[in-house]
Amino acid sequence: MNNHQLLSSILFIIFLINCDFKGFAQDSVKESTDIPFIMGEYYLGKTFSANKNFPELGIQQGILLGIGKKHMGLGAEWTRQLNKPITGLEFAYTDFGNSENVGQALSLLSFLELRLFPGHTNRWNFQAGLGGSYMNRQYDPQLNPNNKAVSTKLKWSFRSFLYYRLLTKNNFNLKLGLGYIHHSNGHTKLPNQGLNSVVASIAVQVDKQLKYSIEEQKVVSLEKARTSQLFWDARFGIGQNVLSTIFNDKKEVWTISIGAGKIINRTFKYGIGAYYRVYEHYYDYIVNNEQLVRDLYPYFREHPVLYASNFGVSGSAELLLGHVGADIHMGINFYKPFYKVDWQLNDGYTIEREEGDDIIVLGELDSYYRLKRTISTRIGLKWYFINTIKNPENNFYLGIHINANLGQADFTELSLGFVHRFKEIKRRKHSD
Repeated sequence: MNNHQLLSSILFIIFLINCDFKGFAQDSVKESTDIPFIMGEYYLGKTFSANKNFPELGIQQGILLGIGKKHMGLGAEWTRQLNKPITGLEFAYTDFGNSENVGQALSLLSFLELRLFPGHTNRWNFQAGLGGSYMNRQYDPQLNPNNKAVSTKLKWSFRSFLYYRLLTKNNFNLKLGLGYIHHSNGHTKLPNQGLNSVVASIAVQVDKQLKYSIEEQKVVSLEKARTSQLFWDARFGIGQNVLSTIFNDKKEVWTISIGAGKIINRTFKYGIGAYYRVYEHYYDYIVNNEQLVRDLYPYFREHPVLYASNFGVSGSAELLLGHVGADIHMGINFYKPFYKVDWQLNDGYTIEREEGDDIIVLGELDSYYRLKRTISTRIGLKWYFINTIKNPENNFYLGIHINANLGQADFTELSLGFVHRFKEIKRRKHSD
């Protein structure tokens, strides 16, 4: 198994764990008040062209099967803080409208769904899902040269949907949806333009009938906790990416990071931290004295590790959902000198000449380059060894994330982290 397959397998395991949210503190409840459900969905829409001369596409169509739970706020604290959220797994089949060149995808995603206006209506929900996909058609320089969106069989997948509940009768729900779907391989092979789609859907959801209605049960209080506590954490990560279409083999990105922040109501975790990375591709390009180093940046060879490094700071926001954490980071790169070479290689182009050598035009180091060099983003999932509901003083986690330069994938990363929490400060509670 290569490293990309290993990362994908770990991602799959995390998704399965993410589906297994359980209620706690239900001693006085006759049975679990988390409501299981099954869902079927049909969607259609349009996938946008990923590059010039991209294969012509018809209407995208897909079907989705999902299982999950409605968390009624009677168990874990996070289910009260998030106003009775919905979690689960979705399996989807997608036809992109061109079987020969773009093909079909099989996707597995873990999702979180939140009510948008809990104090006014239960008809509007927002859902976000993250997972992986298998695609049966990829870029090939001879057989499929115009599909530069997909160059690997395994890709990350992301869904964001707005749902409107059109009809509810007994345990039957009919919903209309409008959403965005994205597929990308996390910069583990080029070309990687990615696939972006906008779709509309109709979904049927059937809930399990509880033996006792919630109103008939004498349940624990629905009061929300009012707490805060400080924390510090550290992580070590191993990522993979490629440098360019010429240097297109996967190599490692090594990361260490340390940060601190505050956990609010045992659910919302906010922090700020610093990170240091070393890119193996950058280092090898320097020590091998490749063309741009020879021609433009010979001083890189004086300190190859330093010039292959990246320093920065970032802010983070995370939802703590039992064993699972879903987090996003936005940061500033103070130092990433080799990115100018990265940009010049990848944003440039080649002019083929019949009479002689090809002309290589380097990417321009313009304002857009400076913006992408400066802004870093990171999104992914964590699995905590000890359930965060228990408020452990010390905890470890495994994480899998996509790191990006201003939204464009940079590398896919697996990490091991440690979190230490300080004493929790309790405040007054309030009820809805």
